[in-house]
Amino acid sequence: MSGEYPEPSRRRSADILFTATVRADELRFLTAPEESVEFTGDAADASTSGSVRTNLPDEVAVQITYRDVHVDYAIAAKLADEATDADRGP
Repeated sequence: MSGEYPEPSRRRSADILFTATVRADELRFLTAPEESVEFTGDAADASTSGSVRTNLPDEVAVQITYRDVHVDYAIAAKLADEATDADRGP
């Protein structure tokens, strides 16, 4: 598992939920990918993202062929409460 894959309860309570499933018979990286997810604006601390991978490590190697790959990915964003923002002040 990569990151903090959003638990079902977090996915159900998310204000914004993005999910994706990727499957590949074969997958090969010519360069190492750089990845990041950043929550900005009105995102609450409870916002999270992550993946569950089959036959694909968290850190992939260059020029290695991965076979029968399956990745489930989710971003679960929770918006900050207006009352909480008001308590913070200017």
